[in-house]
Amino acid sequence: MHVAVVAGETSGDQLGSGVLASLRGLVGDLRVTGVGGSAMAAQGLESLHAMEDISLMGLDGVTEKIFRAIRIRNSLFKTFLDDPPDVFLGIDIPDFNISLEQRLKAHRIPTAHLVSPTVWAWRSYRIRKIRKAVDRMMVLFPFEETFYRSQGVSAKFVGHPAADEIDQITRKQAREKLAGEGIQVDRTTIALLPGSRRSEIDKLGRLFLDTAERITQANSQIQFILPVASTAVVEQLRDLVDKYKGGSNVCLTEQNARLAIAAADVGLIASGTAALEAALLVRPIVVAYKVSRLSYLLARLFAKVRHVSMPNHLTEEPMVKEFLQGNANVDNLYGEIQHLLTDCLYRGQIEHAFQGLAGMLRNNANDTIAKELVYMTD
Repeated sequence: MHVAVVAGETSGDQLGSGVLASLRGLVGDLRVTGVGGSAMAAQGLESLHAMEDISLMGLDGVTEKIFRAIRIRNSLFKTFLDDPPDVFLGIDIPDFNISLEQRLKAHRIPTAHLVSPTVWAWRSYRIRKIRKAVDRMMVLFPFEETFYRSQGVSAKFVGHPAADEIDQITRKQAREKLAGEGIQVDRTTIALLPGSRRSEIDKLGRLFLDTAERITQANSQIQFILPVASTAVVEQLRDLVDKYKGGSNVCLTEQNARLAIAAADVGLIASGTAALEAALLVRPIVVAYKVSRLSYLLARLFAKVRHVSMPNHLTEEPMVKEFLQGNANVDNLYGEIQHLLTDCLYRGQIEHAFQGLAGMLRNNANDTIAKELVYMTD
């Protein structure tokens, strides 16, 4: 079986790795070509281009990459026409993948897309292009399947891999695993996750550490844990922590972010996958996010929802406080974190709302996706 797969982000590479492992278990003899990173390479992917060269997430920093990405997309299209795969799987990066999928589908190559763009939240006009491009949209959240089917797009809720992987570890157990890196088991702990991209850390890293400084002034016994999201940002984070006045109570760890969240009483987190993982781990969080002025204005213009973090779309009532753009400031973040730390009833209501989310999203995602791909080749 020949599968073509394209991912442009570390998260997509990790998703694809699990899918390829399950797929190999189903079909045995598997050939994989496309674009990905080290995780999919370990599962046999022959990567035809560097993954970093095709990421078009958001608007920040796109200009310098966009022409190279178009050349790569054209090159992939020609390669897949010359050597057609049995099925094409695009993972996330919709601005790149959906255009490629549309061209491949027009040449009768079956196309699947994993991780829905947030068309239900903003830029809903994209659904017309998706309808032409995608034979099967594989979505991570149940409400997305309902949405796509109402729009005439074949969709399958496959579950979220993070829900399959999450272990309900206690704070004490997580802190014990991090003890060798300076975390003390009996101290109140706050996880700081300013994002995995340089642009996110540029906008949020100093803000998060300034907030940590304000919290430390109120309670010097609180400790902070800051996981390194990727090797590309290690030095950037080290420089930030080195310049931070109270650096002795900030533990920079290269352990996975999930363990850092599990160790925390509260998380201060950039909107994204980490916010969902915190909810799956039943950890109260505060979400902050900043983008360029143009990105924010466009998001406000086209947005159809009020909330940006996924937990607020999964619980009956929004439970996560979100501070965006100018509202993402030390005063607001400090105030909400103090509220979470000191109000047991408030914190308990959030934890109760998060309790059922892992079960809702657990569906043996990798195996489910692999079976769908095999089905599409019949």
